[in-house]
Amino acid sequence: MKNSILIAVCVILGMTNSFAQIKGDWKGTLELQGVSLDLIFHITEKDGKLKGTMDVPTQGAMGLPLTEVKFENSLLMLSQTQAGIKYEGTLTGDKVEGEFLQGGMKFPLNLEKAILSKPGDTTLVSSSADLAALALLADGNYKYKVEDYFARPKSSSFQLSPNGKYLSYMEKDDQNKRHVMIKEIATGKIARAIEEKKELIRGYGWINDNRLVYVMDKGGDENYHLYAVDLDGNNNVDLTPYEGVQASILNLLKEQKDFMIISMNKDNKQVFEPYKVNVNTGELVKLFTNDDPANPIAGYDFDKDGNLRGYSKMQNGINQQYFYKVNGAADFDLFHTTKWDDSFSVLSFNYASENPDDAYVLTNLDSDKARIILYDFKTKNNLKEIYSNEDFDASILGLSRKRNWEIDYLGYEGEKLLIEPISTVFKKIYANVTKQFPNHQFSITGKTDNEDQYLILVQSDKLYGKYYSYYASSGKLELLYDLMPQLKEEDMAEMRPIKFETRDGLTIHGYITLPKAAVEGKKVPLVVNPHGGPQGIRDSWGFNPETQLFASRGYATLQVNFRISGGYGKEFLRAGFKQIGRKAMDDVEDGVKYAIEQGWADKDNVAIYGGSHGGYATLMGLIKTPDLYKAGVDYVGVSNIYTFFESFPEYWKPYKEMIKEIWYDLDNPEEAIIAKEVSPVFHLDRIKAPLFVVQGANDPRVKIAESDQIVKALRDKGVDVPYMVKYDEGHGFAKEANSIDFYKSMLGFFSKYLN
Repeated sequence: MKNSILIAVCVILGMTNSFAQIKGDWKGTLELQGVSLDLIFHITEKDGKLKGTMDVPTQGAMGLPLTEVKFENSLLMLSQTQAGIKYEGTLTGDKVEGEFLQGGMKFPLNLEKAILSKPGDTTLVSSSADLAALALLADGNYKYKVEDYFARPKSSSFQLSPNGKYLSYMEKDDQNKRHVMIKEIATGKIARAIEEKKELIRGYGWINDNRLVYVMDKGGDENYHLYAVDLDGNNNVDLTPYEGVQASILNLLKEQKDFMIISMNKDNKQVFEPYKVNVNTGELVKLFTNDDPANPIAGYDFDKDGNLRGYSKMQNGINQQYFYKVNGAADFDLFHTTKWDDSFSVLSFNYASENPDDAYVLTNLDSDKARIILYDFKTKNNLKEIYSNEDFDASILGLSRKRNWEIDYLGYEGEKLLIEPISTVFKKIYANVTKQFPNHQFSITGKTDNEDQYLILVQSDKLYGKYYSYYASSGKLELLYDLMPQLKEEDMAEMRPIKFETRDGLTIHGYITLPKAAVEGKKVPLVVNPHGGPQGIRDSWGFNPETQLFASRGYATLQVNFRISGGYGKEFLRAGFKQIGRKAMDDVEDGVKYAIEQGWADKDNVAIYGGSHGGYATLMGLIKTPDLYKAGVDYVGVSNIYTFFESFPEYWKPYKEMIKEIWYDLDNPEEAIIAKEVSPVFHLDRIKAPLFVVQGANDPRVKIAESDQIVKALRDKGVDVPYMVKYDEGHGFAKEANSIDFYKSMLGFFSKYLN
């Protein structure tokens, strides 16, 4: 247990010995060695005795049991024997004033009564002690700890300033807070620009040479705010200071360096509208009105000068209309109408052309696989095909702003990421990097405006990532930072691309990560890991801390890109519509069969684990094929399609008809029957394998009720269901301590049920 959460605190209320005066929730802030920790204590009475637990929300620690709780003559005494902590405090008015002792040191602590309301049914949640005991089942003599895979790198998210004078990065302190640091390259001087406090910095980037933008929400609620700040941390402005509003960046305006174009659902929670924002003052100007929630605008195409050139609008929830304004025209005209799942999107306008209506478009309107074309919006002509692939969707276009917007590279994601160099400059970069790092992949994560210096991230299935500085003039690569030096490539497991045919003749791609024993021919336990989404999402080749952790404990991991996954063409996507929980699950099961036939997996030791749709697939797997899986882990998963639809966030509601096409139309009697057949909550009598359920309390997509109802129903029928809830998380855990707790408990769960 971390020192930062092993802090005993006392709660006192009452001028008499009446337990009624101190029962309840109490909150205070402890200042400990320069760190402020909010502490919450829950005091209860049972059989004439007081009991207590402690929460440290910023550390993700909830329900930590206190060893002793006493209240006599207005004095409250608490202790936590394991941590060597004692507290004594006296009730004064409506506050408790006292001190806690740890390691011979005393610190003042005052508490006040708090009225706390936690989402969901708190009585269902497993105690911290029970989850810690579960985690202990996986203890063993392993070379790498869970923390080695899931502790965030000491430094990460490196970026270059546009002028190349500064290098920015996120640096983790001893309390797992990640602050944004700025290094002046010429002098080596380092300063902190952004301090991470209670809420996580979800991302950051350079706006111009002097100002940064960063993103935060509250506890994972996904109502993101955008902030801008100077390099020295001054002039920190909330650009979107609106409660319950989700904001995002649409365009960074290189040609207007004090402005950005952002998107917000400020005026109507169901639709997003574009604004031009002054990044110094926060002044906003709305650029277009999205006033038809029934047929919302789903995307905006701005050019590099901040002009709105086109937008896509949903029609009746299932069609998509594209409106375009030809250069010199007064207004937008309807360009075409397609189905929502047809692709026709502007990757970039062709600024190298004298025709301002030329654009690089990603489309599959007249093909199965998406391809990149050069298109003339004025004449409505396809000028030429730029890039395509027979088996996979094209998706990658790299342009050089410095060299008059020439194409640097094109590519697609197949079994691995494939980049084809086009320009002379990029061919040199590509040759230099691939020569030094064969069997690896690389990506350009940043470059100066002059394109004389690049940041390159090198990765593979066995390498989490190393940042390199690349100098265009010399072709020299310099190691900047190894993100996870503790994980040695030679110790990591191979992630092997696989391909198999389903029972109905569809070709499916995926990956299997094999521990050493499996490579040597031994059949090992298998963890099946369906991805989220489900539509348009896919698993990819590369370093995956989950699968590497599982491999280090002797488990193989199977990842299947089942029908409806993205990247394999339009027909493959559509093959999964209205097949969630049915043929999509068949594909996963056929993948398990393939892994067993290859001699990798022990057919009697298979578990299933996934998040979001993957959590739903876990539940359906335990129901649809109850004899296939020995255990399951449901992480923020849908359990009831009916309640899932009812709990949509406001900004999902305009897309309900589209979601009906993907999942099921509950207004159609026949499909409503199918939806009930594939809603796990209605078929829990078929689940016989133990299940571990994990949930973020603030999840706006899959509400906590989805997990609560599964836990209660299965426990009522005698199934072992440990239940982890983190009250400072949303749709998936973002905080390091929470992630580590989760994976430790999951390993204990697998250790208990997989031989």
